[in-house]
Amino acid sequence: MANRYFPNLMPDFIAETPQPPPTTAAEEEIAAPGTQEQWIQDYTPYTGVLGTAFLLLKAYQVSNNKNDLNLAAEIVKDCDTASSHSSFNWVLMDCMGSRDVTFICGRAGVCAIGAVIAKHTGDNQMLNYYLAQFKKIKLSKDLPEELLYGRAGFLWACLFLNKHFGEGTIATSYTDAVVDEIINNGRKLGVKRRCPLMFEMYGEKYWGAAHGLAGIIRVLLEYDLKPDQSEDVKGTLKYMIKNRFPSGNYPASEEDRGDALVHWCHGAPGVALTLVKAAEVYRERELLEAAIDAAEVVWNRGLLKRVGICHGISGNAYVFLSLYRLTGNMEFLYRAKAFACFLLDRGHKLIAEGQMHAGDNPYSLFEGVGGMAYLFLDLVEPVNARFPAYEL
Repeated sequence: MANRYFPNLMPDFIAETPQPPPTTAAEEEIAAPGTQEQWIQDYTPYTGVLGTAFLLLKAYQVSNNKNDLNLAAEIVKDCDTASSHSSFNWVLMDCMGSRDVTFICGRAGVCAIGAVIAKHTGDNQMLNYYLAQFKKIKLSKDLPEELLYGRAGFLWACLFLNKHFGEGTIATSYTDAVVDEIINNGRKLGVKRRCPLMFEMYGEKYWGAAHGLAGIIRVLLEYDLKPDQSEDVKGTLKYMIKNRFPSGNYPASEEDRGDALVHWCHGAPGVALTLVKAAEVYRERELLEAAIDAAEVVWNRGLLKRVGICHGISGNAYVFLSLYRLTGNMEFLYRAKAFACFLLDRGHKLIAEGQMHAGDNPYSLFEGVGGMAYLFLDLVEPVNARFPAYEL
């Protein structure tokens, strides 16, 4: 198990005198992610060039550098073309009915990110185009529920647009129907007095953020649920808390007995981010304490030998930032900074030495240094930090 992560030898929190925030952030990581020709077959935010556009949008929001914004706009235009004609992952996505629908792995992300960038550039023609394209996306009946390829991923794209353009940009009547369908499908596999909601993907009942309960529930918590739906969501979270591993970590799936993964996609980090949101919504101490317990697992076992946000140190740092935002406890901010400093001081050296995996897509947002750069940018104003494409 220990070969998955570096031992955390960093000192525990000591209160410090607040320092002024840095004036620049992660410029070297943002520069030169590779040519668009290298990326064009993968237009997604997850491992493709759209993640670079999302990173550049973040850089613009931090630095107000219009060059970042203009480059992001050009990238999205290419992604729009690619997502209309590309064969990237079509076999997998078509068989699940999810060719277009999600923010992280579908055309919905192209349209949503494109619309927001067009708003910032003042290009109303492109803004209207991207919104119109988004509203053409249809959900098929055989779509899964999960975040990466399913209904929850579509709902997150709707939330993103409504955040940036105002409630009602994507009609509540439409999103409520999708919420109802997710809940109803979850009840079919759930057991009312045990685990009210359960979902299946690839033949597995996953618990994590990418394909399972944590990711689906994290999206549902952003919506105004009916009382019975809200109770089922809360009951499902309490079932997960009750059935976590003795270590405090969470199984990757319902049948999983291996306490190995401490990732956003599978394990304590993704669940912790969902529990933080649940604690905010329900105001129950049990949920906050469970989030803090999960964060302790991340502190002890979360210095992964990978750099990215999906299954790497960068993503794990967001657990502490989320708890800092909710509680104001400076210890959580310290821990986020400690993980970021580990990456800043040692990341490139460890990758060069082969001790840390750069990711199968080493410049991407979710697997590579793009996620690390996004984390560094978020630490300029940590109270506003959000795990990209997961927290709003």
